[in-house]
Formats: sequence, structure tokens, C-alpha cells
Amino acid sequence: QVQLVESGGGLVQAGDSLTLSCAFVGRTFGSYTMGWFRQAPGKDREFVAACSWSGDSTLYDDSVKGRFTISRDNAKNTVFLQMNGLKPEDTAVYYCAADHRNFPIRSMRSDYLGQGTRVTVSS
Repeated sequence: QVQLVESGGGLVQAGDSLTLSCAFVGRTFGSYTMGWFRQAPGKDREFVAACSWSGDSTLYDDSVKGRFTISRDNAKNTVFLQMNGLKPEDTAVYYCAADHRNFPIRSMRSDYLGQGTRVTVSS
């Protein structure tokens, strides 16, 4: 059984930075592609970023490329999402996800999904 626990959300202003963390509770963290999805009010959940088992390969949605960075610490069973240059359109609930497949992947599955952490960006 896997549990994902997000933290780090909050209210920030446009242009600010924020780092989200996700703690993986369970076994074999290193055997999951880890990533983030988000869901804005009134919209469907969408993919944000993913990183491979080792963290050497990453995948980003075009809307966050160059602004967001995903990373993982396999010794601490934690994945991070560094968000820079935040925009009001980044406002959403951010969900941590785990996918049992490794890279290369065309899109990420959410075999496991956390409860989410809210990010609000004011203009």
C-alpha cells in the first residue's frame, strides 16, 4: 500500500516562488515514477511534471516548462516541485502521483494519488 502526503501549498503573489513536497509512505519508492498533477477550479485535473525512478529524466507540461522543476530524494522518499515565476493561472490544487512504470513514458498515470495541497496565486 502506498500513501502520498503533500505539503507546501499556500497563498502567494504573482512572480513568487513556492516549493511543494510529497512524502511517499510505503515500500520501493525508487521503483515509481513520481509526478504532480493539478486541478484548477472548474477544470479537469491536468498533468504538470514527472521524474523517472532515478530522477535523471523529467517530463513537463508546456505551461510550466522553464518555471517549474521536479526533483526527488530517493533516500528520503520525497519528491519536490519547485515553482518559480508563479502566475494566477497556476492557482489549483496540486496532487502528488506515483506511476509504477519507469521512463520513457508519453504520459503519466496516477496509480496512486495524494489528497492535494492548494496553491493560490494572486495578481
